[in-house]
Amino acid sequence: MASSLFARNVARRSLDTAFRFSKVAPSTSVGSVRFASYFTPAHEYVKVEGTVGTVGITDFAQAALGDIVFVDLPEVGDEFEKGDSFGSVESVKAASDVYAPVSGTVTAINEALDDEPGMVNTGAEEGAWFIKLEMTNDSELSDLLEPAAYKEHCEAESQ
Repeated sequence: MASSLFARNVARRSLDTAFRFSKVAPSTSVGSVRFASYFTPAHEYVKVEGTVGTVGITDFAQAALGDIVFVDLPEVGDEFEKGDSFGSVESVKAASDVYAPVSGTVTAINEALDDEPGMVNTGAEEGAWFIKLEMTNDSELSDLLEPAAYKEHCEAESQ
């Protein structure tokens, strides 16, 4: 019971912090280029700029995991379908797979995470992105949560 209470308090605090300081903006566009952020219920995000999606784990996820000590990422050129595991995150508490929120081909990986996996704890939704994908099916975005819906999901999960 004490560990459950502890986890609930950590989740509440991380949720408060994540949304108080979040720089995630709702969907916008400039000309025909889409700029938006979407989330999975499992706490991955994809920030979309045109046909490129920048993928990582959310602040809520990193807070739940604790101190990140290792991030395993795929190779540039690897292809993933929506829902495929593309890597993993290890912390002092647990290890967790990370799943592709959309289908696509990896165009870049965040090599800084090899030497500094703790960046995920300090900037999960900013500089500590995991991969960039050239999306192959942007209609998959409609299955993901927009920022307001993700916030509600996190609030419900932290109770």
